[in-house]
Amino acid sequence: MKRLRQMMIDAMLVRGFSARTHQSYFYAVVKLVKYYRRAPDQLTTEDIQGFFLHLVKHCHLTSASCRLYFNGIRFLYIEVLQWPSFDVPIAIPKMPQRIPELLTRTEVARIISACANPKHRMMLTTCYGCGLRVSELMAIKVRHIDGERRLLRVEQGKGAKDRQVEIPDTLLKGLRRYWQAYRPQEWLFPNSQLPDRVLSITTAQKAFGAAKRAAGIMKVGGIHSLRHAYATHQLENGLPVHQLQRLLGHQNIHSTLRYVHWVPNTQGGNTGTDLIAALEVDHG
Repeated sequence: MKRLRQMMIDAMLVRGFSARTHQSYFYAVVKLVKYYRRAPDQLTTEDIQGFFLHLVKHCHLTSASCRLYFNGIRFLYIEVLQWPSFDVPIAIPKMPQRIPELLTRTEVARIISACANPKHRMMLTTCYGCGLRVSELMAIKVRHIDGERRLLRVEQGKGAKDRQVEIPDTLLKGLRRYWQAYRPQEWLFPNSQLPDRVLSITTAQKAFGAAKRAAGIMKVGGIHSLRHAYATHQLENGLPVHQLQRLLGHQNIHSTLRYVHWVPNTQGGNTGTDLIAALEVDHG
């Protein structure tokens, strides 16, 4: 298994896959091996079909999780074990098409205001103000902030791509006050006990969940709801879709267009900058 692991790692490194892809793909292979207690090259297509039936029937995995397992296992057989093809008919549950319960500007303000920890409050404000994925949020380093040009450099976001995101003036002022109070050296949001390490993604998720409960917001959704809110509020303010695509770091325009379908009426209103400005007044 050690040799197989290294072969997978080498194959993913050559293709520039992210560390999270490494983990998820290898995890899928490990689950397959543990289920049959045999090496992958000793399994048949019927075995692989049986494994996915087990995932759906007994593990009750969602369609998204099943597809992640499928991609990891397919990569193993095609790219590592050199199968000529992966023609394994696998029934994966259809992915439900749901419109998320989008947060209004008022609800975002209530959630952020309800966050009692100043560091966590700044973290949630930055997540919304720049429309970041939680993994991108936690990976911010102090040097990524260009205060003169009001830009945040997002390094190696989803798809191993770099991009730059505009920082609203009021958010930049808040970040400067945050830096003066906490003096982070490398990571913008470091671990308090281990300053050379960043806070975990779980910490950010829990901070959002606690703030949402404290604010009395009952809508379904985790911290990614702030990114959804950023996108929809930008569209409501008249931002062109192609510009939003760049800010969000979407490779495919269709990923951005879903926000247009979620927000059919873009009549304008207060901007995300205005919301952050109001929050700064509250917590001055």
